[in-house]
Amino acid sequence: MRLKLKNTPEQVELIKAMGSKDPAVAREASEAFAAFLGPVVRQVLMQANTSAGIYTDAPYDEDDNPSYPLDLYYNEGANVVQVWSQSMAGGLPTSHISGLEEMKIATYRLDSAVSMGKRYARKARLDVVSKAVERMANEVLVKQDRNAWAVILKALAEASTGGNKHLLTSQSSPGTSPAVSQFVLEDLNDCMQRLARINESYAGGTPAEAYSKGLTDLYVSPKVMADIRAFSYNAVGGSTAGQAATDLPDQIRSDIYRAAGAGSIFGVNIHQLLELGPSEKYQTLLNTFTGSTQYPTIDGTTGAAFVVDADDSTIIGIDNSKGAFVRPVARGEGGETFTAVPDDQFYAARMEKMGFYGFLEEGRVCLDARAIVGINLRDND
Repeated sequence: MRLKLKNTPEQVELIKAMGSKDPAVAREASEAFAAFLGPVVRQVLMQANTSAGIYTDAPYDEDDNPSYPLDLYYNEGANVVQVWSQSMAGGLPTSHISGLEEMKIATYRLDSAVSMGKRYARKARLDVVSKAVERMANEVLVKQDRNAWAVILKALAEASTGGNKHLLTSQSSPGTSPAVSQFVLEDLNDCMQRLARINESYAGGTPAEAYSKGLTDLYVSPKVMADIRAFSYNAVGGSTAGQAATDLPDQIRSDIYRAAGAGSIFGVNIHQLLELGPSEKYQTLLNTFTGSTQYPTIDGTTGAAFVVDADDSTIIGIDNSKGAFVRPVARGEGGETFTAVPDDQFYAARMEKMGFYGFLEEGRVCLDARAIVGINLRDND
């Protein structure tokens, strides 16, 4: 994410004042800039976070302890449910098993600090100051994304409803040629079918009130997105051996061709995620969470269950209608969620530097894993 400060007379004067050799003037200007900096970084985090479309913000007063009544997320009566949450930044997400009751959510602080020489401020080097702000935002962004996706991937790796695992092996994967599986429409269809099955009522039938609208979003690797682009010029068939390939309607093929990919298929939004795919960091993280667990194809046939490898490519499906992924975030007295302040270690006269410290307090939690499914495309090498 790149940031650029506007070159206005007011902005230039403020930047120059931050580099003043008068400590009082420099401090006042730094505090004014920090007040401006907080909302800017917060907006960047909202727009650039790859998990922002999955999690729902749940602000709470900074001195409170966030909690959630789990019975609002499950249609069952007295039962035992499983919730995944991140209790510390960079830590391993844990699964909590408890009755239908109020659950306290652990939160943690994400922070960053940047500094620069005052001479850059005195020269009104907006490019240098912009880079410092950009660095602060990106450092927090990287930490946010890693923690958010760790919870998602942990829930996907461990979730099982009614004996049905939420993560499946693609039917195109076992023993096929070429060695690396291709994404086919049957994979998407299997995701939709599994999501419907795991959201049946507690009596094993159709819920009286639909609390799931089905699959809404699909997160895929660049390799899978390439397979989708190929729909525009290749015949598209199922994955079952011997099944004839068929053409998509011309209008759909033309739409995919003009857009260099599909924005949606079957009404499901498609999102490309660079961190997914062979040997990428989220694929490797999922491999760590799955361990030696074997995942079946959707028909559950014996011998068609496989482990997830770091060289595979996993597709992640989300039902955003359930609001199952929640981000508790602390809110300050002014309603801000990201706070930036001048770094007071540089106030000494002998320090020809200035800096800023920024932080936010948040948590990540999956309250209902029935909002997530996945298909693993195996590397059969």
